[in-house]
Amino acid sequence: MKILVVGGAGYIGSHMVKQLVLSNHDVIALDNLSCGYEDAVKYGELVIGDLGNKETLDQLFNAHQFDAVMHFAAFIEVGESVLNPAKYYQNNVANTQVLLDAMIKHDVRNFIFSSTAAIFGEPEYTPIDEKHSKQPINPYGRTKLMVEQILEDYDNAYGLKSTCLRYFNAAGADPDGELGERHNPESHLVPLILQAASGRREDIKIFGQDYPTNDGTCVRDYVHINDLCEAHSLALTRMQATGQSARYNLGNGRGFSVKQVIDTSKQVTGIDFKVVTTERRAGDPAVLVADSALAKKELGWQPKFDQLETIIETAWQWETTFFK
Repeated sequence: MKILVVGGAGYIGSHMVKQLVLSNHDVIALDNLSCGYEDAVKYGELVIGDLGNKETLDQLFNAHQFDAVMHFAAFIEVGESVLNPAKYYQNNVANTQVLLDAMIKHDVRNFIFSSTAAIFGEPEYTPIDEKHSKQPINPYGRTKLMVEQILEDYDNAYGLKSTCLRYFNAAGADPDGELGERHNPESHLVPLILQAASGRREDIKIFGQDYPTNDGTCVRDYVHINDLCEAHSLALTRMQATGQSARYNLGNGRGFSVKQVIDTSKQVTGIDFKVVTTERRAGDPAVLVADSALAKKELGWQPKFDQLETIIETAWQWETTFFK
């Protein structure tokens, strides 16, 4: 298929582009490089432009007959979304609607959307399945839920089929060592820990150790980047075959505490880096774990890199080669 990957120069997008090209798809990556990197697009073709620019989109859709669009171009920092919600509503919602309208105009009817566990808000129960109530507690989560709601309406009105994939915690790096995670600023736990191990960061902070968990630190569900990308490919195949929209939660279904991730990182790296405990952060649930049974049943998805050691090993390979 011919696929447009929006945000294809970012962390998840670049891994997706590689996987699609190696699966013999024809891929165009669109990215404005505000968060992505030109050198991360090692496969396919990169077009530098914005998903909210109608002229850019018209040129792209006129030049290429896309079978599907994958969207990875959202801003993702929860804290920033609270301080600057306008930035998030503009890019994550308004610009996405511009993209969807271009798809309708050019008769492209298959859309894969990178959603998030943040749409659920404070968990009422764990693991979290697709039926869990959706009450996001920050603008970032609200923007993602709004797009999911827009997609429902666009399906009903225009026949635009979509699959929303709700990640819990994307982690790890390309096992080949070609690609990895480099957000600026970085806010994800695994790369922050490995920065402390490599000496690029003075220490790693634990925000609170009095949660109702086995060791008092927050528990999260980490899913390897390649397994996420595989779910996208399977979702596209299913959508093409069935002509139906769908929503799936994606995680390993197992939670690891902050202390567990730190201890495993010390084992993998062989480095005893500095750990500092500080106060809780507002809005951090004690436990966030996914129930991915529906994705496994309907997509045939089965995470291959589901061991925490493997996730950290691939991320450490990237940390020690790219940033050496």
